[in-house]
Amino acid sequence: MPKETKLVTKDHTLVDLLIEAGVPKNIAKTLVCLTKKEETTSVEIEKATGLRQPEVSIAMQNLRKRKWVEKRDIKKEGKGRPVHSYQLSLSLEEIVNVLEKDAKAKIAKIEQNITQIRRHLK
Repeated sequence: MPKETKLVTKDHTLVDLLIEAGVPKNIAKTLVCLTKKEETTSVEIEKATGLRQPEVSIAMQNLRKRKWVEKRDIKKEGKGRPVHSYQLSLSLEEIVNVLEKDAKAKIAKIEQNITQIRRHLK
């Protein structure tokens, strides 16, 4: 895989589908970018997605909180902050399964609320 990865039309379609499924835009872009390489840095994600550094950082925090992404520090020679490398800890298929489960739970809750509203209308 080339050093610099860009999102192509197929990737943008996947980003759009994830957004439609309720995934925030920046997280969807970051997630799709992570599927393109086994391991990548936040700078590479910024370049591939067009997101700014703070947007990538926030997306990564969210993905790490959900345990979908693992972070590894890459030691640099000399001074400066360490570079972080990221990789998916779940496959995209497993992540989609989690999204589906979450969506079904939300739908069940909405249906339950509508049923209760109808009871109050009687």
